[in-house]
Amino acid sequence: MHPWKNIQQVLKDRADSEKPRSLFCYSFGNIHIPNEITWTIQRLKQFRIGHPVLLHFEDHWDFILWFWSVVFAGGLSVLSSPLSNIEEDRHKHIQNLSTLLESPICFTRSKFLPFFGNSRDIHLHSIENVIGKSEQESSHADNSRTYGDNHDAESHLKGHNDDPTSNFDGVFTGNGTYHSQADGVKGGDLLMLMLTSGSTGNAKAVCFTHEQVLDAVSGKAAMRVLPRDRPFLNWIGLDHVAGLLEIHLQALWLGVDQIHVSAADIVTSPTIFLELISRHRVALTFAPNLFLAKLVATFESLQQSPKLDLSSLVCVTSGGEANDINTCIAASTLFSKYGAPHDVITAGFGMTETCAGSLYNTRCPEYDVSRGYTVASLGKCITGIEMRIVTSEGQVAASDESGDLEVRGKVVFKGYYRNETATKQAFAPGHWFRTGDRGFIDSNGNLNMVGRAKEVININGVKIVAADVQTAVENALGNRVARLVVFSTQASHTEQVTVAYIPKAFPIGDQEMMDIARLVTQACVIRTASRPLVFALREQSIPLLPVSTLGKISRLKVSRLFEDGEFAADLEFHHQTVLRASGAAKQMYMSGSKPENESEGALIENVAETLGAASDVLDITSETSLFDIGFTSMHVIKLKYHIEPRLGTDVPVVLIMKNPTIRALAADIDAYMKQSQGDSDEPATIEDYDPVVIIRGEGSKTPLWMIHPGVGEVLVFIGLAQCLAQDDRPVFALRAAGFESPYQRFESINQTVDIYTAAIRRCQPRGPYALAGYSYGTMLAFEISKRLNADGNKVGFLGSLNLPPHIKQRIRTLEWNVCLLHLSHFLSLITEDVAVNAVNQSVTARGSNQSILCSVVVVLSWPPYM
Repeated sequence: MHPWKNIQQVLKDRADSEKPRSLFCYSFGNIHIPNEITWTIQRLKQFRIGHPVLLHFEDHWDFILWFWSVVFAGGLSVLSSPLSNIEEDRHKHIQNLSTLLESPICFTRSKFLPFFGNSRDIHLHSIENVIGKSEQESSHADNSRTYGDNHDAESHLKGHNDDPTSNFDGVFTGNGTYHSQADGVKGGDLLMLMLTSGSTGNAKAVCFTHEQVLDAVSGKAAMRVLPRDRPFLNWIGLDHVAGLLEIHLQALWLGVDQIHVSAADIVTSPTIFLELISRHRVALTFAPNLFLAKLVATFESLQQSPKLDLSSLVCVTSGGEANDINTCIAASTLFSKYGAPHDVITAGFGMTETCAGSLYNTRCPEYDVSRGYTVASLGKCITGIEMRIVTSEGQVAASDESGDLEVRGKVVFKGYYRNETATKQAFAPGHWFRTGDRGFIDSNGNLNMVGRAKEVININGVKIVAADVQTAVENALGNRVARLVVFSTQASHTEQVTVAYIPKAFPIGDQEMMDIARLVTQACVIRTASRPLVFALREQSIPLLPVSTLGKISRLKVSRLFEDGEFAADLEFHHQTVLRASGAAKQMYMSGSKPENESEGALIENVAETLGAASDVLDITSETSLFDIGFTSMHVIKLKYHIEPRLGTDVPVVLIMKNPTIRALAADIDAYMKQSQGDSDEPATIEDYDPVVIIRGEGSKTPLWMIHPGVGEVLVFIGLAQCLAQDDRPVFALRAAGFESPYQRFESINQTVDIYTAAIRRCQPRGPYALAGYSYGTMLAFEISKRLNADGNKVGFLGSLNLPPHIKQRIRTLEWNVCLLHLSHFLSLITEDVAVNAVNQSVTARGSNQSILCSVVVVLSWPPYM
């Protein structure tokens, strides 16, 4: 039995040991004030002992520092997974988290604040601001107040004088001294929440207790005999159980060093993986099947073998997706070449709900080769978990009989946080957890997988709902095809999204087939960060589709037909057609669309990073329009944050908005950099300001001119422009002055209309004109149309947009009293600070409309509102 009752005791004992161990974080910052951060967290007004605190980071050190700070502060850490590239999905996810976690505090880097939108349901704090305050608040002044950067929630710090601030971990006295009370935490108390992938709906929060985590780490550590003087290497995000439990907490448990490195560095240059193992004498690390395959391919292509020593390596845990046995053999041979044992790869099975790896095959690939398996077995259970296979009749399956995998034990979670319905559905009688996987247990007691019970596609360990991908593809194609089906097929080292469609008419033209493939690829890359396999069905292949009586196409059966080669002729036909159609495009690429300089090449990589995919997967060139590959307003902001660290300077959003192609944007950024570095600062008049933003420059129809809402920004029009992509119509927007120097804001409506009208005439000298305004912009559009008509030009369309799409759910979260406060602020009756305070305090308490109105009147009676 281990001597610890909670995870805090593990950290304290390792820190106090005679041989304290090291934690290496490559390429990350130097934050060195965990005690001060914990003290500051406790003083935030929204902080409550045992309540969820959302942590959204991409940096290993940030995760580690803030995870432990929240744990020692007495909060319930919730490790946030990466946000979706799809704006609508991201909004739904954030709203779900807000509801599930009951409007939690959230700590993140300032660069991520815009991705949370304008919702006040989550109390956002940038860690740059909190760290700054923790350094400034050494005097612990009474009634101090901290204001966050940009979108930060206002942080009211409680005045404590010299009274101690205490929680179940310890006490911070008035002078900042910390006294531990970790013994007060029981093993059954909640330690943290981790989010599921959300592959089958909204993400759920898995509850982890101290006892559960300690038992899981103990079981993992006993899986193999590991040396106590060699470190662990991690390159998986710590929002994932593999990074947090398999590496960080297990290394802490064993008292060994741990090394954390960015996944981007490892994935882009697999040789670094082995170099780090050799340099640091690593004993244990993690690598999924796809990366092992890439590692083998990289070393096979090297002209000269590097000097490496992998004799320290004991275990390379591999999971998250099926392990191809040929890949395991090749990778094992590679590791052995440099001194590692031949059975160093340990295929395993685990889920968030089972504290990551809970079954391991320690005889891979030898055992699998002896059994003739094409996919590696997942081995046997660690201490603290048991498994069974259940048939469709509800009976326990015999050896080698397939069925549904169920597990239970001390390391298996007991339920989802505040989701009783999902918890009940997840467990069978006897508290057996239904994993959703199908498999069989062979005669030696080893688990083997045969698939998933639900229709998901497992891409590099990430499970994606096939129906969600199909919806995205259908939206992208509109009425271009008669019907389509999205299903899973096996690629070289992982599963891939495959899209088969029936053309609207036969024969389908070459260019039409190429355009459809491009649209499908863009939709899939945005949704899954992977390139799909796309093909059109020939007329003679349509009867092969397994269509039910109700007209539903079975994805599983289509996948089997594909694997059996039934669509081989369709694939070849599609391939040859696209080759013919792409000939001219490739010639154009070779003649002028390749990057002309380093700026364009670097920008292409930044765009790929923004979309979460490799540049070769996106197949983008210097003439690619950002908005044609699915860029949204959030992508524009995200691209800005990818470009700025590379250049070491601020990049105005308007540069991205005004230059939709890679080439134009790279040139404009270079010009902006030179201008910024110049000594002279020539004055600019408002008449020189160019408000035109080209959202879509191509098209033969009358251009549509969109005028901004009251805030002056035009990012809101990007989604609309994408909906109009099939309309063959250019889309331009007019953006207000004053966002960037040297231009000041417009002084009047007449001045605004003058400059906007001149800009429209400059780009489109003759009518007919099509104008549309959003909210406040409608008034400007109306005034501009009067000017154009007065000059004898025809305005063929004048539109008014008053509400954004998909706003119903957000509006329903607003109550009458909150709307009243927002309106009062909008009319300048009260300040923003007063409005925010009132929303967060008693004014928002439930009551009659009259009582709420009276409360606002009282607010208006305060000085200086008299």
